[in-house]
Amino acid sequence: MSYIIVCRLNQIAETAVIHGARELVSLLSENQQFHRPGVIDQARHLTLGLNDIAEVRPGLTAPGEAHVERLIGFVKDWDQRAPLLVHCWLGISRSPAAAAIAALALEPDQDEMALAERLRHASPFITPNARLIDIGDAMLGRGGRLTRAIKAIGRGADAFEGNRFCLAVRPGDEVPAATPVRHKGMG
Repeated sequence: MSYIIVCRLNQIAETAVIHGARELVSLLSENQQFHRPGVIDQARHLTLGLNDIAEVRPGLTAPGEAHVERLIGFVKDWDQRAPLLVHCWLGISRSPAAAAIAALALEPDQDEMALAERLRHASPFITPNARLIDIGDAMLGRGGRLTRAIKAIGRGADAFEGNRFCLAVRPGDEVPAATPVRHKGMG
């Protein structure tokens, strides 16, 4: 069973340890500094410097084909023995879009609408970045089906930050609980 864990920046270290992740995709603004968890080898950490925008704006970096091409290349090299950790600032827009693109790149025979519904079921808060989805749709030859499926699930519920969730790469695979069990002594 291979799965992708999506979370926000302030959850990456804990999430990597809990789930045993060894590979990481970071989708953050260019030059945003953060500490890569020690359990993630630098060679298996892809950083994509882009802003969470759906259209080109002066002074910001819009998601582009080069970003998606690097993402697809990285996930195709993922050995899938441990989960892939994907994060952005809040875990609501860029990282869920990247997770959907990754799942389709690895398992191209799956139905886009079923994938979008799995995303929505995993988190009521996500609103995958439309520009990343459009580019991924085109680069993966989906003929607009991924774009339409993501639009069909609609905007996620309002939230200040997303919740950690797991997405199975293959339809029908079960994934572990995304939220860790509280340990003794934790509030």
